[in-house]
Amino acid sequence: MVRLAESGRIRGSVLDAGCGTGEVALHLARLGHDVVGFDFAPTAIALATRKAAQAGLADRVRFVVADALRLAERDDLGHFETVLDVGLFHTLQPGDRRAYAAALHEVIDARGSLLLLAWSDRNPFGYGPERVRRRDIRSAFAGTWWIESIGEETLETRLAGSQVHAWLAELRPR
Repeated sequence: MVRLAESGRIRGSVLDAGCGTGEVALHLARLGHDVVGFDFAPTAIALATRKAAQAGLADRVRFVVADALRLAERDDLGHFETVLDVGLFHTLQPGDRRAYAAALHEVIDARGSLLLLAWSDRNPFGYGPERVRRRDIRSAFAGTWWIESIGEETLETRLAGSQVHAWLAELRPR
């Protein structure tokens, strides 16, 4: 995400989907973006909110508890120029991925972009989340999203070796 921000691919207001304890959202707020981060875990959101207050960023970043499949039911999110998914997509059950794509479509600006970083099927099986294939991303977002690219990337983790294979997809709403 640091490289994406430096390249200018993260623009305007940002939604950090599955933000966890807020590290990506806080980084982007420090760069001047207005950010909303959501996660399903209230404990993670409470910690992220405390971090934002301690960093003096509460005016730039807001954290909320939300269900990734039901974003349209919330009237406090708004619309975003950039939506980031750093590791949420690969935690969803395959049957929930199209609903997730539809939910994100409801909160992105018509000219916005979605940047999705997901655990790749190029990783060996064993510990870790579900392995995602390129076709899984294409299938989930088919019909309502333009898929600009799906490229090979690495994802830093706390696992042994610290980096794993990932897909970085850039999508735009139709």
